[in-house]
Amino acid sequence: MGRFAGLIQSQAARYRVIHRGLVVCLMIALATTFIADHYGGPTLLYALLFGMSLHFLSDNESCRPGVEFTAKSVLRFGVALLGARMTYAQIEALGVGPVVLVVVAVGVVIFAGALVARLLGLARDIGLLTGGAVAICGASAALALSAVMPKHETHERNTILTVVGVTTLSTAAMVIYPLIVGAFGLSDAQAGIFLGATIHDVAQVVGAGYMISDQTGDISTLIKLLRVAMLVPVVLVFIWIFRSQTTDGRDSGGPVMLPGFLLAFVALVVVNSIGLIPESVGEGLSNVSRWCLVAAISALGIKTSFQKLAVVGWRPVFLMLIETGLLLVLVLAVVLYARLGV
Repeated sequence: MGRFAGLIQSQAARYRVIHRGLVVCLMIALATTFIADHYGGPTLLYALLFGMSLHFLSDNESCRPGVEFTAKSVLRFGVALLGARMTYAQIEALGVGPVVLVVVAVGVVIFAGALVARLLGLARDIGLLTGGAVAICGASAALALSAVMPKHETHERNTILTVVGVTTLSTAAMVIYPLIVGAFGLSDAQAGIFLGATIHDVAQVVGAGYMISDQTGDISTLIKLLRVAMLVPVVLVFIWIFRSQTTDGRDSGGPVMLPGFLLAFVALVVVNSIGLIPESVGEGLSNVSRWCLVAAISALGIKTSFQKLAVVGWRPVFLMLIETGLLLVLVLAVVLYARLGV
């Protein structure tokens, strides 16, 4: 009983330390969600910009612990809850072709990102991070992958830049890609595969898909969720790639440990596949995940200044454009090839 009381006291003390920064991030999430829901636009980008406008709070001793907690712990909790949206049956219903397409496209774009980053004189890390964000699920993937990458002086700046880039490109793709569907005369099913496999963020995929038809919207959402599921193997690969690096780049010599949020993600997929999560509960977990990610982005915004972003130059932006273009051309070529029945 005494041990339980001690645990409660320690958690209460921790809450007193983090509550100010945590409340600030949640208020930003509330404000930006309200704006996005009533006036349109990407919630995550709004949250990021609002957070950056409050960068001075990163130097406030009473707010800093809560901001750090939100940027790390709340972020990982939100990523873990993404698993409640996935089931094995959804993947199986797609058939082999779309699954192979998604797996290959993700691998090619991430590899190309690392290669092109080197050609542009950038670090491999930002190529892997932007490639994973473009190939998988935009800002959510950027946050998840960033969580298992080595921390260095440019780490948070690269993460913020990637989130801004993929969110902006995803918004543009939601408008432009349906025009491509019309230009090539894709069927509803083909359009669903194309949109789900190319647009960066889930919300924009849903918007573009249902803009065309209900069938296109359903298929594009399933394809997008399959890309979300690719977070698991890609995070594992990233852990292996960076397994020997500490924050200063030296060999850690320790065993590879799977992050708890990744194990929770897989567990939720399994539980949801079995059918133990009611639809209403799954929807609720999905909403909680969304709120966590918005709050985490707010915290990252608070920790980042416009001045730091201004020094990155044009090369990272050009890198994300190349990765986006590569994914677009690859998926469209496969869809058109399959339509010809060659």
